[in-house]
Amino acid sequence: MDNHPMAEPFRFPGTPPEILVVDDERMIRWSLRSALEDAGAKVEEAASLGEARRRLAESWPDLLILDLKLPDGSGMELLAELSAEDGDLPVLVITAFGSLSGAVEAIRAGAYDYVAKPFELDDLLLTAGRALERRDLRRIARLQARGSPELWPVAADAATRRLLDLLERIGRSGAGTVLITGETGVGKGVAARVLHAAAGDPERRPFIAVSCTAIPETLLESELFGHERGAFTDAKERKQGLCELACGGTLFLDEVGDLPAGIQAKMLTLLEERTFRRVGGTRPLRLQARVIAATNRDLEQEVAAGRFRSDLYYRLKVVPVEIPPLRAHREDIRPLAQHFLALYRSEFDVALQGFSPEALDALERYAWPGNVRELRNAVERAALLAPGPEVGCADLPPEVAGLSAAAAGATLDLPPEGVNLEQLERQWVEEALRRSGGNRSRAARLLGMNRDQIRYRIEKYGLPGAG
Repeated sequence: MDNHPMAEPFRFPGTPPEILVVDDERMIRWSLRSALEDAGAKVEEAASLGEARRRLAESWPDLLILDLKLPDGSGMELLAELSAEDGDLPVLVITAFGSLSGAVEAIRAGAYDYVAKPFELDDLLLTAGRALERRDLRRIARLQARGSPELWPVAADAATRRLLDLLERIGRSGAGTVLITGETGVGKGVAARVLHAAAGDPERRPFIAVSCTAIPETLLESELFGHERGAFTDAKERKQGLCELACGGTLFLDEVGDLPAGIQAKMLTLLEERTFRRVGGTRPLRLQARVIAATNRDLEQEVAAGRFRSDLYYRLKVVPVEIPPLRAHREDIRPLAQHFLALYRSEFDVALQGFSPEALDALERYAWPGNVRELRNAVERAALLAPGPEVGCADLPPEVAGLSAAAAGATLDLPPEGVNLEQLERQWVEEALRRSGGNRSRAARLLGMNRDQIRYRIEKYGLPGAG
């Protein structure tokens, strides 16, 4: 009698991947669907090239399992079309045992691997799992090579992978205007840079970002469109605007929902006619850049309230992209936290090995109203505070760790003789500066202050770096 324990059935890790099976034999489609769904996948079927093309036009799967011999043509035709799109869809080819030369040709054409009929379902599942894993690794490596090491660092959640697919496809397209919406901190700026990088050669093409809230209304028109000499009192020389400086690249309008009414009309002209004039100028200039706009406002509500032009709204949303809040793709929380910790471990030169299981559970339970930005700040704080060897719950912000304000301060004990609050404050500021390596912004975050507040206290107590 065999006493060896049975092997655990294969399961795809994380969120269920979406897989399209293209084969003209109904029984093969049925057996593949059954095995893939048992392993946790969501499966669609197609029995011909034409049906496969229609399925791909409707939605982009995470993996394509493709028979080379189909009633209306060869699977090689579809493989060539996918390769021409410069996509990142892994393809697993099915071929007859006596037709391995076709499988080799398919791999040369871009397929990930092949399985020969009759095949073992367990072997196919393992190959499919490796194809999905390699796809994610290649995508991250490619994006990191194009931009900063923080450019969309993880895509563990299937919905995040689909969003990244969409961004890259839009980026490679000729779309001249894209509207990105989402809550504060979800990564709208990162999404804009992914779009910019996907168009190719991002180092040589300018990425010009302008915050529609940071520039005073009186200066915004001049900053965007430039001005001619003498256009107003301080216009001593002709100045190029950001629309000109973005030539050949991307103009990113952050928080476009806050555009003043007067600028909204000029922005509509810019998008509709792709032209603009410098302040004080008469000659129209051509906009030669993609415009990406982002906002955390509900523009439909802003239009209904009369604060945003309806014609500008509809012109902006030609290609809309919504970035979901972090709580909607919780499978990304753990790898994001580990990614940020690796960044700060290197930056702060601390020997942290990772997070405790309790800390990871707390990170995944928390609602993250501030989204990815809040998660990053929490990890930065933990990297500064944690004594090691790993980040524990005590190193996380109290609200993340699940502690009430009373519980977070439960160790506080006021002595009978009282305390000197100024002395305590000085000591806390000194400790925050020590842990942050003298960086005022980081020290301020550790103490729940802004930069001006900590600067005042540094000067007040005559601490090193004052003045």
